[in-house]
Amino acid sequence: MASSDLKPALHVAEIARLAPSPAFVIDLGRLRFNLEILDRVQRSSGAEILLALKAFSMWSLFPLIRKSLQGVCASSPWEARLGFEEFGREVHSFAAAFSPEDVTELLDISSHLTFNSFAQLERFRPQWERKKGKVSVGLRVNPEHSEGHTPLYDPCGPVSRLGIRREDFIGRSLEGVEGLHFHTLCEHLFEPLKRTARVFEEKFGEFLPAMKWLNLGGGHHITREGYDIDGLVTLIRHFQERYGVRVYLEPGEAVVIGTGVLVGEVLDVVRNNMAIAILNLSVTCHMPDVLEMPYRPEIAGGFDPGDKPYTYRLAGPSCLAGDVIGDWSFEKPLIPGDRLVFLDMAHYTMVKTTTFNGVHHPHIAVYEPDTGELDIVRSFAFSDFKSRLS
Repeated sequence: MASSDLKPALHVAEIARLAPSPAFVIDLGRLRFNLEILDRVQRSSGAEILLALKAFSMWSLFPLIRKSLQGVCASSPWEARLGFEEFGREVHSFAAAFSPEDVTELLDISSHLTFNSFAQLERFRPQWERKKGKVSVGLRVNPEHSEGHTPLYDPCGPVSRLGIRREDFIGRSLEGVEGLHFHTLCEHLFEPLKRTARVFEEKFGEFLPAMKWLNLGGGHHITREGYDIDGLVTLIRHFQERYGVRVYLEPGEAVVIGTGVLVGEVLDVVRNNMAIAILNLSVTCHMPDVLEMPYRPEIAGGFDPGDKPYTYRLAGPSCLAGDVIGDWSFEKPLIPGDRLVFLDMAHYTMVKTTTFNGVHHPHIAVYEPDTGELDIVRSFAFSDFKSRLS
């Protein structure tokens, strides 16, 4: 069984017509579709799936998401607090390193706390041992098996700060440790997880009989077309049945992939060796992963340069010379007021936006395909920009 190809339609034209500009819009029909796939994995395998807040933390949608998912994973006390207050189920917390103040706060709001080193495990032992029975403590491990495409984002790279290597377990006490956690994937289908799990089991399997849980991390594109769900279910059952552990997964993108768009419009068209359309969307403010990953987003009705009669460089309104989204071609010439819809803009977009240069922050909205209604969840004002700094 693979993820279904029969995704509900994304109503781009209707969203572009109804949405204010600029705006992030989440299609609730597509979100429900993804959640059904994830819930199917839970029911078939017995695993528990968490929402990775680092990818998507639009908390107004938590009431819908928690109907299917079991909790959240957090990478900071603020994320954990958001999950604790607004999601209301399990909160799994991890960071590369914690301060004493972080640990104090996290122990009050987390169900699981994972350390990135034996040094931190022991430094904070007096604190977490007092919470035994309330907070389950784990360790993040590094299988030293790379599947990533981009070295900058590879948790198993040669100088990675993330996870404990097998050689660093020698002579260390695991007293009080109840779980192991690895996170090595990024936008992957099943086969990379299968290979990674094999290496993990070879290196760390001897510790699993003493554990209560195993967290397979995130980066699983479970809801993407072609994902081998049967393979995932079989792998989960293997760990549960052989070692008696509860298995967790913490995808971020898989929860909202294909659900979100970013609606903007053309402000002006200028020429300098080619046509340049200046939008009310800024790559540095509104979609920084285009620069950081980097990657080229899809645009509804947009094509590769030269494929259609009219080619433009799309750029933002800020003063940053590099505020350039990229080049696309279109069937018709672009004029001021034209709407453009960037696709798949839910994950790692809203969570990374900034108010650099005072560029207007996009509205946040949801679209309900069952009724054809678009509701604005949040709008931003000058006070939001001003309050960022003193």
